[in-house]
Amino acid sequence: MLWQRVATAVVLLLLLLPALFSEAHAPLYAVALVFIAAGAWEWSRLNGYPGLPALLSGAACAIACALAWRVGWPEQRLPGLWAGAALLWLAGGAWLLRAGAASWRSRARPMRLAAGLLVLLLAWLAVAQARAVGIHFLLSVLVLVWAADICAYFTGRAWGGRWFKRRLAPTISPGKSWEGVAGAVIGVVALAWAWAQVETGWPRQSPSLYTRLFEAGPWLWLPALLWLTAMSVVGDLVESLVKRAAAVKDSSQLLPGHGGVLDRLDALLPTLPLAMFLYGLFEQSP
Repeated sequence: MLWQRVATAVVLLLLLLPALFSEAHAPLYAVALVFIAAGAWEWSRLNGYPGLPALLSGAACAIACALAWRVGWPEQRLPGLWAGAALLWLAGGAWLLRAGAASWRSRARPMRLAAGLLVLLLAWLAVAQARAVGIHFLLSVLVLVWAADICAYFTGRAWGGRWFKRRLAPTISPGKSWEGVAGAVIGVVALAWAWAQVETGWPRQSPSLYTRLFEAGPWLWLPALLWLTAMSVVGDLVESLVKRAAAVKDSSQLLPGHGGVLDRLDALLPTLPLAMFLYGLFEQSP
């Protein structure tokens, strides 16, 4: 129901925004850890480990994030890790979407569980590192995903199937269209350009992702935006594939009116690590 969606969204914003804009990093690290642990619980249930094993999976993921926090990984440069994460999402995402839900369901449950927990741990670490880079950097990555999702939804509703007769992924998420993807790309590029223009007058302590891309040159900014937008769509489709393999509509009912935590995080799971990979390229550029 609409009131449930609105109420849940308000509660989530009341949790997220103070943590995001806090001068200390710890509040956001902690909030992100809770959401990632909840996502791990959902992932376990989607892949055949309900009840106590699901709770233990959530706890294990939370402990892994806490250990990474304890040893200082959020403040360390980890270019090799982010390059590996980019390769994992490129190769793994392509394989998953090509193989389909039946192939995923046929894989060994421990392998499926481990893959999801790794992805969630990487997402938490990417959030933490992006916040360590700066509020504007993290916020720009979050807004990129939200803008892509909103633009894809409304473009798909208005023009889906008008120019491309074949849907984007008919066996995984029949409602998604290529027109929606085009709308997402146009929306993200327009957002990035406008944000970078406005940011020229802001203090330079914490440049956004968009400003860093524009400063890197035309050889990087447009391909990078296209890549990030495409991978946000891949994250959405991969979660839809896993839910289809599990024969469920939502990852859980933890968020009334919205479904589960993974239903809200799916597009961020690849995008945040890839943004950190690009950040590593910025740091290496002259």
